[in-house]
Amino acid sequence: MKVESLVRKNILKSCPYLAGKPIEETKREFGLREVIKLASNENPLGPSPKAIKAIKAALSGINRYPDSRGFYLKNKLAKLYGVCPASIVLGNGSDELIDVIIRTFVEPDEFVLTSESTFLEYGIIAQVNDRKIKRVPLVDFKYNLKGLTAALDKKCKVIFIANPNNPTGTYLNKKEVEAFLKVVPKSTIVVFDEAYDTFIDVNDFPSSLNYIKNKNVIVLRTFSKAYGLAGLRIGYALADKALAEYMQRVRQPFNVNSLALVAAAAGLEDRSFLKRLYRSNLSGKKFLYAQFKQLGFSYLPSVTNFILLDTGKDGYQVFQSLLKLGVIVRAMDEYGLKNFVRVTIGNSWENTKFIKAFKKCLKEIE
Repeated sequence: MKVESLVRKNILKSCPYLAGKPIEETKREFGLREVIKLASNENPLGPSPKAIKAIKAALSGINRYPDSRGFYLKNKLAKLYGVCPASIVLGNGSDELIDVIIRTFVEPDEFVLTSESTFLEYGIIAQVNDRKIKRVPLVDFKYNLKGLTAALDKKCKVIFIANPNNPTGTYLNKKEVEAFLKVVPKSTIVVFDEAYDTFIDVNDFPSSLNYIKNKNVIVLRTFSKAYGLAGLRIGYALADKALAEYMQRVRQPFNVNSLALVAAAAGLEDRSFLKRLYRSNLSGKKFLYAQFKQLGFSYLPSVTNFILLDTGKDGYQVFQSLLKLGVIVRAMDEYGLKNFVRVTIGNSWENTKFIKAFKKCLKEIE
């Protein structure tokens, strides 16, 4: 008997998410002593010192199960956003919450709608749950709201919109979002995935928390990016209380570990740390923009902590060449953007090292 005969058919067809290449693996593979990672949009400053202090204080208690309700963190989030704690659902990163949303709301004969060239997990998780996924092509590297509207029908249960979009760094403004929500039926849930909300440097980005009053809007946010807690895996959903209550039925009871809970709660209080990161990101972005212009390469203006760079060549070849030089970026083949690489904005030293390696790899490829 073949093992495949034991596996659900939709799992046989699914492809796992390929994460950014780890630093240690790159060192081993290429015999390198020094490697920088600009592939996964992580915070180059690390976590807040307050978060580290909270983790150390909580270590002796890890023999106990974590607070399943996340009482203290949810209350801090509720106070910050002016919502009730019951409107918040905590998750093992945004990835788990995407899974929870699909399992909670999408029936077998309904489908999930999103865009092409966006966060891959929407499609992967839908397929793992044996739910149909429909994708609409981007227009000018942005979500095509007219296309999404045209794809709507009574079987469309959830729309996932990454705003800003990963991997393009583009965004939908307040006017565009509000016009779109007016045409979406109340029977369809719109999920705004705002993993990069802390980096926004424009004035017309929508205040999405106002839309959860619509009762069919869910907002996802994470502590993995700006807060520097990617290794602890913690995110949260903000939604109408009734929607949130049903999501609570689906999530696992101890899905967020105790160290993540205390680190996130402490990190929320360190506003000066977030301001320092914001300034560092803006400075790094300006530096990389200037370097790309000087080198004659096109890029997409970004409101996030990463830049989508048009290499004018085979992006995967550039990715591989940079690996050998100790720089990890993200190839874009999976996203249908074969000439591009996505570069996380690092600290000043990392950004400089990347530019030097990029110039060198260009010469090698020619």
